[in-house]
Amino acid sequence: MTTPYEPHASDVDPAPRQPGRPGRKLGPIAPGVSSSHRTWLEPVRETYLATGFTLDHLGDRVVLARSKLSELLRGVGLYPRWETIHRLAAELDLPSWPLHRLWRQAALDAGKAPEWIERSTHKAALATARPRPPLEHAALCQLVEADYRFYAQVFLGDRARDAAVQDTFAALWLRWDTALRSPDIRAFAWSLLRATVMARTTHRDGRPELEAAVFDAVALNATQTSPTTAADRMTQLMELFKGISKLPAPQLDVMVLLHLCGLSAEKASALLGVPLATVRADERRAIRYLESTILLPDTEGPAS
Repeated sequence: MTTPYEPHASDVDPAPRQPGRPGRKLGPIAPGVSSSHRTWLEPVRETYLATGFTLDHLGDRVVLARSKLSELLRGVGLYPRWETIHRLAAELDLPSWPLHRLWRQAALDAGKAPEWIERSTHKAALATARPRPPLEHAALCQLVEADYRFYAQVFLGDRARDAAVQDTFAALWLRWDTALRSPDIRAFAWSLLRATVMARTTHRDGRPELEAAVFDAVALNATQTSPTTAADRMTQLMELFKGISKLPAPQLDVMVLLHLCGLSAEKASALLGVPLATVRADERRAIRYLESTILLPDTEGPAS
């Protein structure tokens, strides 16, 4: 039975504490809010909480009743129109282009028709033109894009892979100030990628499905092996990938990067933003687990 992925607290940074201010505190995000909705709502809330504004003050500035603004910031009620989000972004000094991209994806996930999205965006069309992101953001995205795509490809089809990577970069842009304050920007960016990819990956019994990657792995050597050999290898790889999918998140990511994407331990360390020793330790733990549960095939095939 396929079950939707629910982001864990470890996937993204928690929102900062709300500074002291008069009036009732802003409530938490509603439990039923989708992961794509949370992707833009969480940084909007973080920015609001950091301003020191009250809901009344911000509501006056964006021309929205306090109760409606509270609902918007908790993800309660109808999905908000872009004109409202655009006014909110202007008051909070948030970049509108990445926010609009993430808002649009969440609107589609919420079942909104493209016509509704276009009507909602029409009055603020100029605000959705793409400006230049911060130079450091652009440089980081250029550096990691190909490897992010390799990772996402293990879990998603081509179109979903590309959308997940670009949405990750939009979320990183939207939270760039938070990323700069984090202990390691690479680790922060990776947490956004992982949360985005896992939210769109099919899960079965609480684990991400990797079986589709088996066919890619077998196809790499299909022309050099007999049908019988290919079938045997597929059976072995199915068991291997099922085992990998049950690993804890850090070990799963390391095994995917090293043995399915073919990256070196040094490259994986840089990509994940963790020490090289951590990557090697996670690989050793993962291999011990896999050896104790299944017969490991030669893993050079998927990594080549």
